Amino acid sequence: QVQLVESGGGLVQSGGSLRLSCAASGGPFMVDAMRWYRQAPGKERELVATIARGGDTSYADSVKGRFAISRDNAKYTVYLQMNSLKPEDTAVYYCNALIWRTEVRRWSNYWGQGTQVTVSS
Repeated sequence: QVQLVESGGGLVQSGGSLRLSCAASGGPFMVDAMRWYRQAPGKERELVATIARGGDTSYADSVKGRFAISRDNAKYTVYLQMNSLKPEDTAVYYCNALIWRTEVRRWSNYWGQGTQVTVSS
């Protein structure tokens, strides 16, 4: 059973930093693109950052220059370094991964359980 397990959320003051981690387990598999999404209360889930298997990255305009996505392919783990946090970054953050499961020979989209990030003003 493939699982994505997130960690690193919490409460931080405006201007502070947090680092989120998300590890995939339950292989054998191959992990392609990995993404971070977030969902604030009363709002739709939005894409925050994407990293391809080869390392190419893209970001939502609202986080460019403040957030950095990275990955460790050997550990099947994706990270989100969040700096200069603002109250409007408060949300539940979800990791997402496109995974090739060897035993069923199929690509599937997987989600983590979400981790709360709260930025106080």
